[in-house]
Amino acid sequence: YGFINTCLKSLVVEKYGEETWEKLRLQAGVQDSFLTFEVYKDEITMQLVDKACKVLGVPADLVLREFGKYFFEFCKRSGYDHMLRTLGGNLYEFIENLDALHSYLSLSYQASFGFVCFFFPQEMNAPSFRVEKNEDGSMHLHYYSDRRGLCHIVPGIIGAAALDFFNIEISMKIVNQTEEEERTGKKEHIVFLVTQNPVFPCKERNEFSSSSKCLVDSEKQSETQLNKEDLEKAKNTTGDRGNSVCPVKKSHWKTLRGIIALGKGKLLRGFDPVYPKSLWIDTKTFCNGLPFHMVFDKELRVKQAGVSIQKIVPGLQTMGISLDQYFRIVHPEVPFTISSIQKFINSQFVFQTRREMMPESWKQRPMLELRGQMMWMESLQCMLYLCSPLLRTLHELEERQMHIADIAPHDVTRDLILLNQQRLAEMELSNQLERKKEELRILSKHLEEEKKKTEALLYAMLPQHVANQLKEGKRVEAGEFQECTILFSDVVTFTNICAQCEPIQIVLMLNSMYLRFDRLTTVHDVYKVETIGDAYMVVGGVPVPVPTHAERVANFALGMIIAAKGVQNPVSGNPIQIRVGIHTGPVLAGVVGEKMPRYCLFGDTVNIASRMESHGVPSKIHLSSSAYQCLKYKNFEITERGEIEVKGKGKMHTYFLIRNKTATENEIMGRP
Repeated sequence: YGFINTCLKSLVVEKYGEETWEKLRLQAGVQDSFLTFEVYKDEITMQLVDKACKVLGVPADLVLREFGKYFFEFCKRSGYDHMLRTLGGNLYEFIENLDALHSYLSLSYQASFGFVCFFFPQEMNAPSFRVEKNEDGSMHLHYYSDRRGLCHIVPGIIGAAALDFFNIEISMKIVNQTEEEERTGKKEHIVFLVTQNPVFPCKERNEFSSSSKCLVDSEKQSETQLNKEDLEKAKNTTGDRGNSVCPVKKSHWKTLRGIIALGKGKLLRGFDPVYPKSLWIDTKTFCNGLPFHMVFDKELRVKQAGVSIQKIVPGLQTMGISLDQYFRIVHPEVPFTISSIQKFINSQFVFQTRREMMPESWKQRPMLELRGQMMWMESLQCMLYLCSPLLRTLHELEERQMHIADIAPHDVTRDLILLNQQRLAEMELSNQLERKKEELRILSKHLEEEKKKTEALLYAMLPQHVANQLKEGKRVEAGEFQECTILFSDVVTFTNICAQCEPIQIVLMLNSMYLRFDRLTTVHDVYKVETIGDAYMVVGGVPVPVPTHAERVANFALGMIIAAKGVQNPVSGNPIQIRVGIHTGPVLAGVVGEKMPRYCLFGDTVNIASRMESHGVPSKIHLSSSAYQCLKYKNFEITERGEIEVKGKGKMHTYFLIRNKTATENEIMGRP
């Protein structure tokens, strides 16, 4: 079930992080999330466990043991806490009732899923447990399973349960490991030696925890104290009455009642049942009152059967027939012999009718299954099977053409069928909600990815803070920047190149060049304003003012000259040449237009920067005097060009930027 895989994911994410889980699941080739009640293949979980060992560099037994501990906590957090706590008052009883828990959970999951019934499809059986007490206080836990190599999960779960519920630390050691041949089919049979030691004093244990020795000691102590106090009071009471005028002899029953009353209604000693000398129930009433019971001897000969099971399996009316002719044992998966049944006497037994022995009317229906407990009657040398029909839903009841009336009024199977019908409806609704949640999660993830793509495209067109304001529906006010540095560049003889080439060649050439330039804008943190044909425009200090705007643009310009050498002229086959012009001054910046809005710069600074480019020299960086003033003390090598005539501006004193004295070519190009 997805519950198991979800638990494994939660363990990895919680202890090792989301990145480790992502790496692990990609190597295992599985999805990112799992539906709780969805059945998944065993291979998925086994792949995850295998990859976890490799990714984390941890042996398989340690991974499985850690998973076992975490699975116990995960079950508690998932709502199974109270159910697990009530399995038994001590560790022995807890383990003894694990199979019963599997049986109960199968009603909800309609499969063999349970506390330690890990990640298996519904046609597979749950593991079986048998526990034996030893004289030294230790226990032998027998674990039977179809799946080999998973036994190390058991110490993790049992150890965590012992510590949490009973405040005891246990150690579990494998003392025997075989393949059980006497069972139907080969199964792994692991025998654990379980030794336990108390961790906390008895008085600190919670109400659900108990240790036999501690409880016995405390009971003896309180009983002794209570006996002394109560007997003393009883004596005093009797003595007082003895001094009365009309002394009355008190019977031992009255004395006993007085002691119990003085003890506030608590019995002083353990409970001893009282049995009648003869059984006050006749055979007919017994068979009607327990309509699904059976009694059979060591040879499996039927001695007695309830009326309802006789009605369904008429062959049982012939006393002395062999029980295994009409039934097979579904759980635990043991041979149909008295010795095997006695071996698992504390387990719940599930019988299934044999199709070939059923009446003709039953041949087309699903076979009836019975679930109940075995009780060995030593005096009669017979086994009593007290059972009920194993029915999960009203649909299963109808399939077998049975009715609620066929089940005894005192049998809780009636209530379980009705309650489980409601439970299954709730689970189906929960499963649908979980599926929808998963679909929404995937859609949300895809939406987030598309949103990131849209934002990346938007931020490529507009400054981020401007784009965010437009997304929020705010009006973007134009801003004035007192000082910034603007750069223009173009391709030398671009018109001639266009005249001699195919359009696609021009597009490929410009794309190759602009990709290199765009990368450099990120390296030097300058803002790309626009491209028009072969013209490329960037600015430093806008939209975010920075004091190093001139140095950034200068380094970007040096990178452009180097990058252009890697772009081929489609006509000559030689590297292209570019002109670059730079000017520093004030600008006004703002967003213009509503359809395809652009962030534009306005002012004379833009014009002068453009003039620096158009009056430049191929493969040179042309600086205005204001740009020179910003760079002359910044470790740049600059040569004077002198006065030149600039269209629309008259004579201007200009300069050429040669190189950065302190930065290497790799640093300028942003190479490692």
